[in-house]
Amino acid sequence: MKICIDVDYQVDKAQAACLVFENWEDEKPLKTYTAIIKNIAEYVPGEFYKREMPCILAVLKLVSEKIDMIIIDGFVWLNGKKGLGGHLYETLANNIPIIGVAKSNFKGADLVTEVFRGESERPLFVSSVGTDQKIADNIKKMHGNFRIPTLLKLVDSVCRDWKE
Repeated sequence: MKICIDVDYQVDKAQAACLVFENWEDEKPLKTYTAIIKNIAEYVPGEFYKREMPCILAVLKLVSEKIDMIIIDGFVWLNGKKGLGGHLYETLANNIPIIGVAKSNFKGADLVTEVFRGESERPLFVSSVGTDQKIADNIKKMHGNFRIPTLLKLVDSVCRDWKE
């Protein structure tokens, strides 16, 4: 199974959402998970992964399905070093491929493929680890007629819909 994860923040807490799906073209998830994480770390420029990682790991603990691929909102490589995706891959013992999908470019993002979807003239910035960079082609064929694939838009909405 593939999953996509996103996180929303409110002051000192976060809500992580995870959608489970089987095929790149799926319009709807097979299952949805959310986790609320309290006492999150402050944002430190250049060390965003330290804030986001505990949130991602908290929601991953809830997933019962076998995970073959994880899609995150962010980059895998930054300035020749591990970004959020690279750190997640390492934390998961280099066993699960990670795809980073970012909506805007980041100066210093490495090994990024620009993916144009629909009629948008603005690309998504796709990077990966543990898999071939050609995996970006799968982001292009994900369901949806617009720049952001349906499931990536949905996971963003789910993480912002607090259930506390």
